[in-house]
Amino acid sequence: MGANSSSISELPENEYLQKLSGSEPISENDPFWNQLLSFSFTTPTNSADLKLLEEATISVCKSLVEKNPRTGNLGSLIKVFLSRTKELKISAECQNHLFIWQAHNALFIICCLLKVFISRMSEEELQLHFTYEEKAGPSSCGAECEDLIEELLCCLIQLIVEIPLLYPCQHTDSNWWKWLCSWYRGRYSGGVTSALGDITYSISLEAVTTLIVFLSCQLFHKEILRESIIHRYLMHGRCLPYTSRLVKTLLYNFIRQERSPPPGTHVFQQQTDGGGLLYGIASGVATGLWTVFTLGGVGSKASAQLEQCSPLASQSLLLLLVLANLTDTPDTPNPYRQAIMSFKNTQDNTAFSSSNPHAFQINFNSLYTALCDQQKSDQATLLLYMLLHQNSNVRTYVLARTDIENLVLPILEILYHVEERNSHHVYMALIILLILTEDDGFNRSIHEVILKNITWYAERVLTEISLGSLLILVVIRTIQYNMTRTRDKYLHTNCLAALANMSAQFRSLHQYAAQRIISLFSLLSKKHNKVLEQATQSLRGSLGSNDSPLPDYHFWEMSDCLHFSETKLRHAQDLNVIEEVIRMMLEIINSCLTNSLHHNPNLVYALLYKRDLFEQFRTHPSFQDIMQNIDLVISFFSSRLEQAGAELSVERVLEIIKQGAVALPKDRLRKFPELKFKYVEEEQPEEFFIPYVWSLVYNSAVALYWNPRDIQLFTMDSG
Repeated sequence: MGANSSSISELPENEYLQKLSGSEPISENDPFWNQLLSFSFTTPTNSADLKLLEEATISVCKSLVEKNPRTGNLGSLIKVFLSRTKELKISAECQNHLFIWQAHNALFIICCLLKVFISRMSEEELQLHFTYEEKAGPSSCGAECEDLIEELLCCLIQLIVEIPLLYPCQHTDSNWWKWLCSWYRGRYSGGVTSALGDITYSISLEAVTTLIVFLSCQLFHKEILRESIIHRYLMHGRCLPYTSRLVKTLLYNFIRQERSPPPGTHVFQQQTDGGGLLYGIASGVATGLWTVFTLGGVGSKASAQLEQCSPLASQSLLLLLVLANLTDTPDTPNPYRQAIMSFKNTQDNTAFSSSNPHAFQINFNSLYTALCDQQKSDQATLLLYMLLHQNSNVRTYVLARTDIENLVLPILEILYHVEERNSHHVYMALIILLILTEDDGFNRSIHEVILKNITWYAERVLTEISLGSLLILVVIRTIQYNMTRTRDKYLHTNCLAALANMSAQFRSLHQYAAQRIISLFSLLSKKHNKVLEQATQSLRGSLGSNDSPLPDYHFWEMSDCLHFSETKLRHAQDLNVIEEVIRMMLEIINSCLTNSLHHNPNLVYALLYKRDLFEQFRTHPSFQDIMQNIDLVISFFSSRLEQAGAELSVERVLEIIKQGAVALPKDRLRKFPELKFKYVEEEQPEEFFIPYVWSLVYNSAVALYWNPRDIQLFTMDSG
């Protein structure tokens, strides 16, 4: 880097970087740092360029790793950065206004170096590199040097929580920001928004990115890190008091979705007096570096896509997810997770619990709006899941919203396009529905919300349908997709659990939704017959004769199949699974009939139309009890239709059903326990969530590239 570099390819030969990684120690007071930190170069805007930047950084890092124990130049660079950030906070009287750019550029270099260091050495080795001082070896480590990592981490957090993005004087009591704001108002015609907002955006983004890089050591371990030096610094000591402010700031960054300044923006506007050194160098930095902080990414990310979003919001959300999923230590629960679990609405005036020092308040209306708008991304869906599952204040607020369709429709669209989504995103969307359906109020209200023209639902034109009926359609479609493609029992279980939770509250089901419920049962019935035939043939083959008597399949037990071949055992297992699913579907239909039959004539109509489907299950020992009510309803309404005569119109049949629903004695229907399922996380949820979160970071982080061959935590096709 340095003022003379103009492209990434020149970085390994750059004289300033060569000196930084060379054999000569550089004092933190050396004028060299002013030269190093005044740089510009052709910016990476795609994965190829980011890979090139990574490769260029590696060559510098290799030299620095070798020479740093004797020079201590990494520590000197970090101390220069720390000194520049201290100037940011105390220099109301300072005449050199270049400090914010030098702090930003120093942090960018530190981030690039750290990313390579962390990918190639253990945390213990990294810590040693922070302890080397000028012309000193490891033996001279003292308490002051040993805490350089903590000081840097703490400084990064302070930058994130204390630097406002726009109109800082209105959002902070900090005197230095009030002074800087006033200085810019008097100096620039573009105002505070165009000048201060742009430069604070970049340094905020770089601070967030560097914290992600600090935590990226998890990427290079197959096992979940339960003991980490970096984790310990973030969860104890000087960083701990900033927990709630950091979580709150990251959430607000996500909520605001601030767009990045356009690439090539000249943050400092040239004045007629020439402006001196400040304008000459700062303009070059703004022009040459800007898209490094706003464009580019991993994999196949396109620049056009990133230009339509907020890099700071995206990066902040990723950091928040990483922090929330740090593992607890034996003596300390994760404070960031505690903060996420306990924050309240700004309109909530109740006192905070003294048991949680990390609680804070945030505007729930703004948070809800952002969550509704951003559900196309995995990370926003994962955040919504975390908040609904872990924060009872958020869950209560969401369930009380009268515009719940704004949140549910994006979730349904994720499930509808299941073939285009990764499996983890589908799981999260489905679990969100399961959590919502645990609430009876939600299950009632979704049938009162009428939607018009659902354009993304392609199987049928839906000019008018309730949110509840649409939810049923999408969940059933997900089950059918899973049956024919992924055959994932976990997905089946959660889909059926959501339908079961809603079943007692089904109201005025759309005729198409009612048809799809019975069609799903028809598909399951055919699947059952096919699997039963395969299992029977397998058993017949094992007995060695077509004439041998077979045991009744109704009474097969898995223990009876231990002597079977692997194929025969699989058939028996498949039969067991499909019968469990059929049982659940019958319970869902039964729950609707016993609790809200008079509200659902379309379901009764569909049931009568396909009555033959249920005949084979009347005597099946696994279904006899649950079939009693369904059989009773079919018999009762079939009799009334026969009495009405033949050649009945659809309208007349529905009229007879509605009349019959009033006449059917409720005491004739057998009562079953209410169907209620509650989502519970696995005992070690981190085994799922930590690799998932880091796969999102790997694929979605702005301007961060890691060599896929170095990744140990997950395979490249995971998620």
